[in-house]
Amino acid sequence: MSNPVLRSVHIHPVKAMRGFAPAEAEVQPWGLAGDRRWTVVDGSGEVVTQRKHPRMALAAAELLPDGDIRLSAPGLEPLTVAVPEPAGTVRVEVFGTPVEAVPAGGAADAWFSDYLDADVRLVHMDDPAVRRPVDPKYALPGETVSFADGYPLLVTATASLDALNSLIAQGDHADEGPLPMNRFRPNLVVDGTGPWAEDGWTRLAVGEVTFRVAKPSGRCVVTTTDQLTGERGKEPLRTLGTHRRQGNKLVFGQNLVPEHTGTVRVGDEVKILD
Repeated sequence: MSNPVLRSVHIHPVKAMRGFAPAEAEVQPWGLAGDRRWTVVDGSGEVVTQRKHPRMALAAAELLPDGDIRLSAPGLEPLTVAVPEPAGTVRVEVFGTPVEAVPAGGAADAWFSDYLDADVRLVHMDDPAVRRPVDPKYALPGETVSFADGYPLLVTATASLDALNSLIAQGDHADEGPLPMNRFRPNLVVDGTGPWAEDGWTRLAVGEVTFRVAKPSGRCVVTTTDQLTGERGKEPLRTLGTHRRQGNKLVFGQNLVPEHTGTVRVGDEVKILD
């Protein structure tokens, strides 16, 4: 039997917004290059996501050279935002953890505030090597992460999504399925495994890069949000709650920490090392 392969790569320049799927991506210690280096925060500095504003799913961020971004959303003129000069930082909170970030500026703040009909700001992580450590319960000393939920990368498997969709089809909300992989907002999607094979992984290699599996990914209400319409349903949380509960978490996918840098490419062989 041949090894699994990398089916797709996904980068989300602004946390909680639509991203893009390049043919390859550079793996940095804190995640894929350009992934979730920007985030929106509210007036108190707390990170804003689709949990509160599902409409964020309809807004897109295109990654430009040197880390700049081009924002687009229904009803608004596109806006290009340059990486701000690190003249000073503000303290924001990512799920209760304080992080220093650089304000993007008034034009970006106004754009997002108009779109979300809320007082929000856009900020940039200038130095991910030092700004935000990975949860020490699952990290080695010095490991850091961008504005991702908690870990540098998230990997999912198509066979597990197929298995989940089969379970959804047997449930009370079968009309909501089958669900696409974008509900889970992964960085790496792997083809050619068995269903739920990722439960047993502890280390893997994707092309030239090796990764440590930190922990299963606990899922939230964002997975019930249609990434094309912003509308919410009951699935997949209803089915995950029945079939994929680990402790108090509903899990799908695995969180990864890179063991070194390199490049991953669609079609790369995926080797399960441990």
